[in-house]
Amino acid sequence: MASFGREKLAQTLFRRYDGNPILTVENWPYPINSVFNPAATRFKGGIMLLNRVEDLRGFSHLTTAFSRDGLSNWEIDDFPTMMPESTTEEQTFGLEDPRIVWLEEQQQYAIVYTSFSEGGAVVSLAITKNFKTFARLGGMVPPEDKDACLFPRRFNGRFALIHRPIVRGEAHIWMSLSPDLKHWGDHRVLLHTRHGYWDGARIGLGCQPIEIPEGWLIFYHGVRRTTANQIYRMGIALLDKEMPWKVLRRSEEWVLGPREMYERIGDVGDVTFVSGAVVHEETNELFLYYGAADDKVAVAIADMDRLREYVMKCPEVYE
Repeated sequence: MASFGREKLAQTLFRRYDGNPILTVENWPYPINSVFNPAATRFKGGIMLLNRVEDLRGFSHLTTAFSRDGLSNWEIDDFPTMMPESTTEEQTFGLEDPRIVWLEEQQQYAIVYTSFSEGGAVVSLAITKNFKTFARLGGMVPPEDKDACLFPRRFNGRFALIHRPIVRGEAHIWMSLSPDLKHWGDHRVLLHTRHGYWDGARIGLGCQPIEIPEGWLIFYHGVRRTTANQIYRMGIALLDKEMPWKVLRRSEEWVLGPREMYERIGDVGDVTFVSGAVVHEETNELFLYYGAADDKVAVAIADMDRLREYVMKCPEVYE
């Protein structure tokens, strides 16, 4: 019976912004098919979103949108911010689903995104200080792989990468470690899919990891296949603060899923795909930015104390 209280809390953690969706095709300064799955970070006193934008050929690129409050009055780049490089084979079919972290040690932003080509989906890395010029460092791990992000700091001298390879058709979340952002090893499964659950078909990282006193909070999407379609919902897990490859707790229920019409109807229906987050310390709130139905951007807001309370009520993981 105790789980019912936790499940009730899970379904009331987030409130959708009344102005959702915050970015749509109609907002864009040049012709596009859709905008969705943005990375998010603080930048120059406001919030910067690096959005996945699909053009009228079906290929994706990345474009920034800036807002002082992270909710309204978005200033969108007049032209694509990051386009596929014609000389880079891994990016032939476009750039997708970025995540951003600020690397304090390097004093620069790290953007991990998915590059698509005939060779499949590859996790790629770019670094920047201004979101105008980018150093593209290429593929990080072999295909088929996506839904990836770095942690903002090292652990015992090594960087940590969360990613989602496809192995024998299975899609679990993995972690890999590197001394230099180039050579990756110690590959291990971080989270498995759960047969029969809402996240039984496929899982993948949502936004960048968020450090809290109890450890690292991660949000991940889970997919359930139905006779009609696939439903993308979001769950939470807690990782150890100094050994993030160790999972401490994991939600049994989802905490955000398709409910509003803008989440249920679009290019791909029934999708809430979280990919960016910003913590507002002044209000103790978390803004989660997500792609809604694969053709628009929305935001959900939660109180950090309630999130911490909820995740500490989730079942412990013994693996």
